Amino acid sequence: MNVVKERFGALHSGEAVYAYKLCNQQNMEVTILTMGGIIQSILVPDRDGQVAEVTLGCDSVADYERSGAYFGAIVGRYANRIARGQFELNGESFQLACNNEPNHLHGGHSGFNLQLWQAEPSIEDNHCSLALYYESEDGEEGYPGKLNIKVTYTLNNQNELIIDYHAQCDTTTVVNLTNHTYFNLNGSDDCLHHNLIIHSAQYTPSDETAIPYGDLESVTNTPMDFQAMKPIGQDIEASTVQLKQGRGYDHNWVIWTERDKGYSLNSVARAEEPDSGRTLEVLSTQPSVQFYTGNYLEGEPARGGRQYGMRAGFCLETQHFPDSPNHPEFPSTTLNPGETYHEQTVFRFGTD
Repeated sequence: MNVVKERFGALHSGEAVYAYKLCNQQNMEVTILTMGGIIQSILVPDRDGQVAEVTLGCDSVADYERSGAYFGAIVGRYANRIARGQFELNGESFQLACNNEPNHLHGGHSGFNLQLWQAEPSIEDNHCSLALYYESEDGEEGYPGKLNIKVTYTLNNQNELIIDYHAQCDTTTVVNLTNHTYFNLNGSDDCLHHNLIIHSAQYTPSDETAIPYGDLESVTNTPMDFQAMKPIGQDIEASTVQLKQGRGYDHNWVIWTERDKGYSLNSVARAEEPDSGRTLEVLSTQPSVQFYTGNYLEGEPARGGRQYGMRAGFCLETQHFPDSPNHPEFPSTTLNPGETYHEQTVFRFGTD
């Protein structure tokens, strides 16, 4: 196990951004930036042992700053959308920045993805880790209370990348953290040939601005049905309102609605790429997953001075439901003083 630190560049403000490369004994490497806790690169072997890139990303800080794709970043204080940027807590109304008109998206104009995080690497016999720290001030992007966040990335020798999210507040607030990595397990032009299963029988249908109506709808025998493995592209062009208004998949699949069995790690989804044999299994404690097929990636900066095309990669963003502060029937995202927010997600790589 090893951790290598290098200077990656600088923010437009002049502050240095560093890259930490986590390396295991199976030739897997994960590079993480202090800017936004961004997973800048994941290199894993294919069925023949050939190591290659399996994520989308950029070569420079400037590209990450100008991109609107949230490549590989920690997003928050609230991942996904809050309708009109408004919600109430304990009878008090709050107005957040509306950066995805008419809604609030992924923390606002200057979310966690653009912030500089403090880093602390560590190495053990069977794993290496990078702990990242950020203090979100009271009123940042409109959120109440100061929030102290710790996100730890751990790479082990089973080719698992484990993400642990912890947060504490001094005033009641809302928290919903995720990672926004785009995957393409073979580096091809699009992700449509990947096979995918999502362990979910329901999703939250949404309006034309991607805000859930509030009901849970069955996916069975619809284009949203990934209960059995199928190609991502099989039904993506189906003539349904949900797929048309999102230009493809960009929806929240339900994993659980009530945490009645304690804090548990659930298998959420599995992707398989037939040509390389690479596989990705996602496990999480979170109640849902946003499956997004990169429908708006066209023109976004890519490595090597290139640009990505539409659907160049897919995201499996483990999360709480979108707009939960305005839906008391959804699992709560409220965090009170004295409580600790803790969620975990595992990206488990392998080969067929």
